[in-house]
Amino acid sequence: MTILKHFILIAAILFTANMQSQTQYEQGMQKAFDLWETNPIEASQLFERIANAEPDNWLPPYYAAETLILNGFTKLNDKSALEAQLNQAQNFLNDATAISKENPEIMVMQALLYTVYVASDGAKYGMTLSGKVMALYTKAEAIAPNNPRVVLNKADWEIGGARYFGQDTQPFCKDVERALELFATFKPESKFAPSWGKERAEEILKDCK
Repeated sequence: MTILKHFILIAAILFTANMQSQTQYEQGMQKAFDLWETNPIEASQLFERIANAEPDNWLPPYYAAETLILNGFTKLNDKSALEAQLNQAQNFLNDATAISKENPEIMVMQALLYTVYVASDGAKYGMTLSGKVMALYTKAEAIAPNNPRVVLNKADWEIGGARYFGQDTQPFCKDVERALELFATFKPESKFAPSWGKERAEEILKDCK
């Protein structure tokens, strides 16, 4: 075998191995997303396994956290179970942040985690976490002012605050309208990059009118 053929063979083997790895990752991620619809806890566990196999990819721990955080809104009255779940989600967010620092998508998810705490016990967490939520959205907005999830979730938080204090929500409803416009042109950076939020924006706008 000539040296050239030897290198071509090695390159072909490496390429094939890389394609198989990508396929396994993509299959695993798709399976986790499908599982999310029926069992978010198992989906989070699968995202966690993918994260262990993809230590340089922030998306699996991000989604491992998101599944637990969104599911947390269904457990607001079960304080012990909720705290354990959110602690686990926080660990996943810490992992994602270590991989991708100053990431506005992760900041939004961190703000949502704090929001679950506030929703579960406003008297206990409202004073300590409300400022942190707003600070996260403000920072994310400075980094990515045209990210629809940043605009939407910041407005959603502000609408909640305005209603709580009996203030006008219309200025923030306009921000939700802007978020919906941004969703129409937003293109995710990769196949599994965050793209959620459009349906939530549409729901909020219904309440605004």
